[in-house]
This record gives sequence, structure tokens and C-alpha cells, in this order.
Amino acid sequence: MKIYKRIFQYAKLLKGKAPFYLIFTLLAVIFGLVNFVLLKPLFEVIFDQLKPEQLETFKAKPEFAFSIEYFTQYFYYHFIQYTEASGKLGALLFVCVILIAANFFANIFKYLSLIISATIRADMVKNLRDAIFKSISKLHIGFFSTERKGDIMSRITNDVQEVEWSAMYVFQVALKEPLTLIVYFGALFYMSPKLTLFTLIILPIAGFIISGIAKRLKKAAASSQETLGRLLNITEESLSGMRVVKAFTAENFVTQKFMKEDERYSQIRISMAKKQELASPLSEFLGIFTISGILLYGGNQVLNEGFMEAASFLTYLILFSQVLNPAKEISKAITALQRGAASAERIFEIIDTTPEIVNDKDAVDKTDFEKRIVFNNVSFEYDKGKKVLNNINLTVPLGKTVALVGPSGGGKSTLADLIPRFYDPTAGEVLLDDINIKNLKIRSLRKLMGIVTQESILFNETVFNNIAFGIKNANEEEVIKAAKIANAHEFIIKMEHGYQTEIGERGTKLSGGQRQRLSIARAVFKNPPILILDEATSALDSASEKLVQEALTNLMQNRTSIVIAHRLSTIQHADEILVIKNGEIAERGTHNTLLQRKGAYYRLIEMQAF
Repeated sequence: MKIYKRIFQYAKLLKGKAPFYLIFTLLAVIFGLVNFVLLKPLFEVIFDQLKPEQLETFKAKPEFAFSIEYFTQYFYYHFIQYTEASGKLGALLFVCVILIAANFFANIFKYLSLIISATIRADMVKNLRDAIFKSISKLHIGFFSTERKGDIMSRITNDVQEVEWSAMYVFQVALKEPLTLIVYFGALFYMSPKLTLFTLIILPIAGFIISGIAKRLKKAAASSQETLGRLLNITEESLSGMRVVKAFTAENFVTQKFMKEDERYSQIRISMAKKQELASPLSEFLGIFTISGILLYGGNQVLNEGFMEAASFLTYLILFSQVLNPAKEISKAITALQRGAASAERIFEIIDTTPEIVNDKDAVDKTDFEKRIVFNNVSFEYDKGKKVLNNINLTVPLGKTVALVGPSGGGKSTLADLIPRFYDPTAGEVLLDDINIKNLKIRSLRKLMGIVTQESILFNETVFNNIAFGIKNANEEEVIKAAKIANAHEFIIKMEHGYQTEIGERGTKLSGGQRQRLSIARAVFKNPPILILDEATSALDSASEKLVQEALTNLMQNRTSIVIAHRLSTIQHADEILVIKNGEIAERGTHNTLLQRKGAYYRLIEMQAF
């Protein structure tokens, strides 16, 4: 239960609402018990089952005493008086009215307790999902390279849903059902301690058997959620890449891949169902077995020894049958708790994952960029022993443009990713104005930078909100100005709702060139002192590329820019060009200088010209 203690830390409303839940549940149980307690006087008084000496005792008004006997005699006294005054039919009507009223109040309080339970669960689930998403948003970029997106989505949705249902059972196991059992067993003990002790010998055996089944469920539940995560991942990949799937006629391939994983998930669920569904019929069978034992043992006592009146014994049996429901719910809860525990462990794996990129305890804010960016003996490796960058030394002065070129996989994008601290170097240091960027607060560091990636990352929002992404109450004139610089204004105003047009998931309603120009407009709107352009014009046609390149050239004036480009014609005016090959700087200089050397850069130019 330790893991559930942690889960309920996210139920902020629990402390304030739990007492009301307890009170309403207790009242519901008490009013529910009234229905069955009234059966005994109904049988005894209306159907003349009382012995003469008992009848005489109950006809005398009892003296007050705080005891069950007093309240019992008090009820019999008034009930007998009412029966004599109104007749047996009137007494029967009186009992029916009380039964209806008791049932009404029992259900009212049951409803109120369920509403409180639902409110607490909803609050807990909201806070838990918020905590997961908050943790995910803080994790470093490398985490998303190794983890499947579908599995992460499964934890946020299905695992949290599983925890919600198991939390509902926690309320029942911890509060409602035990309370019900205590009240009902109290009544049973009062009626017959001997019979009740007999029943308590059998019930723990049922609990032991059911708990054994539940333990086996936890492992199966974990496998089930992991498999569901893989299913979601396959679905997400297939839907995102449907154009490629159809272009390569790979429908059968992805379908078979999905069906194979779905079959595995189905088999796990069947295996779980065999164990899970066994708990309910098993507890029901054991309950009937117990009732049969009581009927045999108690009935023999009634017939031969007369230790209990027939009406009392019949009421006892009816009352005990009601104990089976909470016992059955507890058995179901035990299985649900194991499934919920498996899901909770998967959730807390993410929440407990420590981000690799964090603020240093002495990190400071930086609001401007004044001097230079320096790479000092920087090396980086994703996996140990496999270097992506090796001993990079580079200075990017304020207001200068440095271009990174070279073959794919050489380390250009990785080098650029070190500046906003998407990753940290495994050796060496990156300095901003002679301050190690690890000593700067990450948020303030990234506010100094505008980034346009090779892939246009847009959101299912309006054009306006995509350009002003992350900025509240953005100025409309500034948004339009940014769009004009990025050569996006003309196509935007032709859209149905202009800047308020929804662009669909990942900007699917736009062409590749339009998406890229919105990404550039977003960077322009931020108006940062440092620009990182990773193939920023790669998705544009020739006409748009020329216009956008001119706009970027104007934008980069008096700014510090790191430009990654495969189209070498776009970076000829860079202050310095670095040829990155196999994680090292193979060559560096201006465009004209590098051409004269006729080295690696010259060969790249020749290849593109060819």
C-alpha cells in the first residue's frame, strides 16, 4: 500500500472531503441496516411469534439506559402500542413506510458519498496527469530519442485511468466496505456471537485464496500496459507517416506489425481476465458455502436446542447475506489494486526520472548577449565510446555569422544543440560572454535564442498563435511584421480566416514551404540576439527561398548567427565557414579562402555544382 500512499498525495481534496465521505457512508450503512433489522419485529409482532412473557415485557415502557437493549425494547413498546391501536394492517403499513424512508435516506447518503469519491478521484487524476506532463516537459531532448512516444502517451492516459479505478477501490477497501462489515458484523454478533464466530473461521480462507490470485495479476498488468504502449506507438507512427506508407505500398507491412502486437496484447488481456474474473465467482461460491454451513449448523441449533427463535435465525441469515456484497467487493478491489499498482509504478518511473539538463544551484539569469560564444575543447557522445564531436574549439563573436557545413551525420546539428543546452558536452565547456552556460538559468539562456529547425514543428493552433508561440497577449502588428519578413504574410491573408486560421495537426493544412516560413516567422517574432538556423530554407521552392534568404540576411544583421546548411549557395557571405566531418573541424575560413585551398569545402562546392 506504500505506492497508494504516494498516489493519494496527489488528491489535494482528500483531507477536506474524506470526513464527509466517512459520515455519509456510515449513515448510508446504518439506514441500510434498518431495512433488515425491522424484519425481526415484523415477523414477531405482526405474525404473533412473541412468547407471552416477551410480549408482557415489551408492553411495559422501559426506563432510559444507553444500551442496545433499551432502544430495542423502546421500539417494540411503541410498535406493539401502534399495532394494538391501528391493527395489524396499519402496523404493516407503518413498517413499509419506515422501510421506504430508510431506503430513501440510505440511497441519498450513498449518492452523496459517491459524489465525494468521484470528486476526490477526479482531483487526484488531474494532479497526477499534470505532474506527469510537467515532468515530461522538463526532461532532456535525449530522453525522447530513446523512449517510444506511444508508451509515454499510454502512461499519461491508460495507466492513469487504471490508477483512477484502483483508487476508487482503495476508498472501498479502506473506508466503505470495512465500515459496512463492522456495522453488519456488530449486528450479527449482537444477534448470535456463537454463529458469527463460526462464520469468521471460513471468511479469512476466502481472502487468502483471492489475494494469491491478485499477486499474479500485477506482473500481467505491467506487461499489458507496456504492450498497449507499443500499440499506440505503432499507431502514432503509421498515422504520422501515412503518406510514406502508401507511397511504398507498405500497408500490409504496418498492418501485420500492428496485428502481431495487438494479438500479443489480446493474449495478455485474456490471461489477466482468467485470473481477475475468478475472484468474483470464487468469493460468491465461498459465500454461499458459508451460508450453507450457517444454515446447517444454526438450523440444527434452532431445531434441537432452541438457542434462537426461528424469526431471529431467518433475520440473521438475511442480514449475513448482505455481508457477502462488501466481502465480494473487497475481493474485486484486491485484484484491481494490483493492476493499479503496476500502472502506478510505470507512472512514477517517468515522474522520478531526473532530467539530465538542470539548473545549477548557483545559476544566474542573463538578459542580454554582449561578447561571444566560445566552444572550448568540446567533445560529445550519445553512447559511451562513440564520439559525435571531438575536441571542438570555436569562437562566434557578437554580430557574426558562422556557417556549419559538411556531410550528414558529421555532428553539425549536435554542435548547434549544445548552445541552448539541449545536451551538455561530455568534455570541455561552452561559454556565453565568458560564462559557462551551465552556470546560467536554462530559461534565460534559451530566451536569448531563436531556433528554426530542419523539420517544421508547428502546432494545431491558429497561424497567429504559432507565430507568437509561448507569448501571451502578443502584439498583432509585430506578428504581421514577422510574417512579412519571413515572406509568409501573402499566403496567410489568402487563407479562410487569415491569421486566425487553424492549421491542423503539425500544420497539415499547409504546404512544406508554408510550414517552414511560419517557423521562420516564429523565430523572427521572438527577436533574439542569437539565431540558430538548421537548414531553415530546405523546404522552400526556389522563388520562396530567394525571398526568405534575403529576409534572413536582413534579420541576421547585427545578430550572432549559427547557420547549418547543405545548400552552400546560401552561406557564401558568412563571416566564417566550418566544414564538420566525423565530429571534427576539417576546415575553416571564409568562402573565398576555402575555395582557394581547394580542400574539403571546394569538393563540396564542386559536387553541388555538378
